[in-house]
Amino acid sequence: MGLFSRKKKNDRDSKKDEAAPDEPVAGAQSPDAPDAAGDGTSEAAPEHPDAANASADEAPSVNISMTSFQGLGSTGGEAAPAQEREPAPTEQPAARPPLPGAPAAPPTQVETVPGLRDNALVRDALAALPEKPTGAQVMGVIRQMLQGHLYLRVQGDARKTLSEGGQVTFGVAKAGDKDYMMVFSSGAALRDAVKADGDTQTSAVAQPTPALVRHLLSGTFAGIIVDNYSNQRRAVLPREIVEKAFDQADSELRLKSLLAQPRDADTPGKISEVLAQKPPVWVAVGEVNNDAEESEQKKFGIAEARLADGTRLLQVFSHPLEVVALGRPEKAMPLAVDKIAKMLKDHPQLGGLLIDPAGPLMTLTRDELAPVIAIAE
Repeated sequence: MGLFSRKKKNDRDSKKDEAAPDEPVAGAQSPDAPDAAGDGTSEAAPEHPDAANASADEAPSVNISMTSFQGLGSTGGEAAPAQEREPAPTEQPAARPPLPGAPAAPPTQVETVPGLRDNALVRDALAALPEKPTGAQVMGVIRQMLQGHLYLRVQGDARKTLSEGGQVTFGVAKAGDKDYMMVFSSGAALRDAVKADGDTQTSAVAQPTPALVRHLLSGTFAGIIVDNYSNQRRAVLPREIVEKAFDQADSELRLKSLLAQPRDADTPGKISEVLAQKPPVWVAVGEVNNDAEESEQKKFGIAEARLADGTRLLQVFSHPLEVVALGRPEKAMPLAVDKIAKMLKDHPQLGGLLIDPAGPLMTLTRDELAPVIAIAE
């Protein structure tokens, strides 16, 4: 079935989900063209009981209707080539099924179709899904969605339509009386869609994931389908799980987005500057006296890491799911950056921070953290 079919009688009114965002669309490209432009204690987020059912082979049968919008936000800028950073310390054996991890360094292959920048973390998380993904594996896809952009495939030339003040429409998958937003992680996924339905009269609009989720929650969508036409490399994400994950996240996804970018010499400084802006961050808290008598008061501590040279690093996380991804018994607890700054100032034996050890990760030395430590002065 073509992605953009004529509106049927059982399709909803395309105008009823019209968005009225404040920011313009930054990019619109043709996916099929080779030269396309393109703090209190808080338990870590558990796996949702329905997540295991959101598997690739259970995608709704795709009966496509249309919905209208005038853009949901702007895309991020380009990044320079990667720079190798210190590896993650050896992790403890998993105490519970972890979410899928990622390499220490972010992907350096950021295009699968020339001119279209992929959300490489989401693309790679989807590529790693088995035929019948578990709930943890589906949540792993959502973990990697907490940064960057995704694509909407729209009818016609989006750039021209928007420049003329018109509206563009994007495909909506229908399963019974439920509608699902359809988004794409990469140029390859967009190309798969074109190959599947043969409709070359389409283009792609890159949108920040927070804007897409806001649009999802402003309407009646039941969830999101990512890369619907890419065989098992697709995921169906229920609305309530996406809503919970993004409700706990930094509204601008600043820290996670920087960690996802290819690295250059300025990356540590940029991350330190973002931390100094006091985004929401978490630490992992666990019991430290497991051999204590029942009558004794249990003690809890914040997880640290130790590098091969003995350097102690405080583990900091951009989202509770980053703690779940380690598969350890600690719980995620929000901790204000002010308090982290004071810990660094008062404990010079701490050598720095290890951010998101499940990957992509970053280690920051005390020198690199000067803007953060200055908060405590």
